[in-house]
Amino acid sequence: MSEQEPPKPAKVPSRPLIAIALVGVAVAITLSFWLSNAGSSSASGCAPQPSAAAAIDAAAKGELAAIQPTGKGRGYADLAFEDQSGKPVTLKDFAGKTLLVNFWASWCVPCRAEMPALDALAKKLNGPDFMVLPINLDIGAGGIEKAKAFLVGAKIENLPLYADPSLKVFDRLKTSAVALGLPASLLLDRKACEVAVLQGPAAWDSADGEGVVKALAALKS
Repeated sequence: MSEQEPPKPAKVPSRPLIAIALVGVAVAITLSFWLSNAGSSSASGCAPQPSAAAAIDAAAKGELAAIQPTGKGRGYADLAFEDQSGKPVTLKDFAGKTLLVNFWASWCVPCRAEMPALDALAKKLNGPDFMVLPINLDIGAGGIEKAKAFLVGAKIENLPLYADPSLKVFDRLKTSAVALGLPASLLLDRKACEVAVLQGPAAWDSADGEGVVKALAALKS
């Protein structure tokens, strides 16, 4: 009876082959990530804008130091909400203006405190190149009436009333981790491409706030 041959040891890939495989995986992941971002930017009509983000970053100081410059290519031209009569509106309707889009609700104490500053900013700087555009998020059929009552009571006279009682707009921002709570603000260029975001209230009517807005309005896009 012949002796059984000992089992052959499994072949272990050489280090060069392992290294090549790892590099291939890394390249594939990077390419996938790049294509995903590129597709998103292309679909939104927005490209990354590092120079615009840098301009806002340089202006964001003092009272506005919490602003986070982004310029990553996220676009909001298709962001849909409604005016106070219930007519559908999108940010594309404001093309040509840089925008400070502020999300607020009448039940949100920091929002209520911030609105007079936004009102003062709008009175001073709204024009052909810039607009403060607040979007109210009071939910339900009576949400728009609550928002109206607050604006009248607080003597807010320079801000339009737009609303999204469905919260679909804010859900979109939360899904992409752009906004986590209220108030939240987006700084958008003339094509509604995101340049910077701010979580929380700010003294928008301060010299620092005006400096940020003037830097935004000066952007060429």
